[in-house]
Amino acid sequence: MTNRTTSRVLAAATALLALGAVAGCSTGGAAGADPQRVDVVAAFYPLQFLAERIGGDAVHVTNLAKPGAEPHDLELSPRQVSQVTEAELIVYLKGFQPAVDETVAQDDDAPVFDVAGVQPLLDASVGGHNHEGEDEQGEEQHAHAQDPHVWLDPTRLAAIGDQLAQRLGEVDADHAADYTARATALRADLTALDGEFTQGLATCQRREIVTSHTAFGYLADRYRLEQVGITGLSPDVEPSPQRLAQVIEEAKTHHASTIFFEALVSPKVAETIAGQVGAKTAVLDPIEGLAADSGSDYLSVMRTNLQTLRTALSCS
Repeated sequence: MTNRTTSRVLAAATALLALGAVAGCSTGGAAGADPQRVDVVAAFYPLQFLAERIGGDAVHVTNLAKPGAEPHDLELSPRQVSQVTEAELIVYLKGFQPAVDETVAQDDDAPVFDVAGVQPLLDASVGGHNHEGEDEQGEEQHAHAQDPHVWLDPTRLAAIGDQLAQRLGEVDADHAADYTARATALRADLTALDGEFTQGLATCQRREIVTSHTAFGYLADRYRLEQVGITGLSPDVEPSPQRLAQVIEEAKTHHASTIFFEALVSPKVAETIAGQVGAKTAVLDPIEGLAADSGSDYLSVMRTNLQTLRTALSCS
């Protein structure tokens, strides 16, 4: 067991032990719960976006990941454990946040909606640009690793939204028709977004995107791009010198004009590679979370991503 995994397990255990004290002081219901609305806990931002758009004023949504924080390594406080265990519906993606998985696993009857169960997740190598002998970034890049970033394909997100509406209708039958109607409206918005990406990226001088970590497999697969990831699925993994050399060579071969980094991750590695190949850097946001007080939402960030890609890839 790695030090990181050990710390997660210990943090989860400590939170669960403290839960009794939190519950003992509770007057019933999760902290901040509204008895007139369905109490939904969303594990991170894209799932909050879905729950709020589909639930509307019939739900109260709590996001476990704070704005501006990288959600992969989320550790739950005792209060958050209480929110999860007392929620009427937990919307999460199994395998993405170990601390959430560990808490949910404590109750076999937990009211969960697992996004990973709606459609098969893609293999981590899909959408990638791999060559024989390339240095893979640890065990996460082995053949059976799955990419959790499913929300970066708007059509897949729409399918998840349809299923979430059905699940909310099971929890709250009185508003089932409203959930379905809002999911239909969201599907229309996501279909329009998909059309914008399809048209906007149809004719580009380049189709390779060099990214700080391999979060964009679904986007690359949907819109016929090729992803060259500096690191693997986890953004906090340090690339080896061999991997850095390989990415620099790839960027030069494909005349990359831009090396992409993420809003919630340090740009230092991307800047190093950009300096070696004479490229610029720009933010390509995997939308795992929003910056604090950003004023944006999933749709607006995706459209910003599209414009960034069109500029970097010289699309007409």
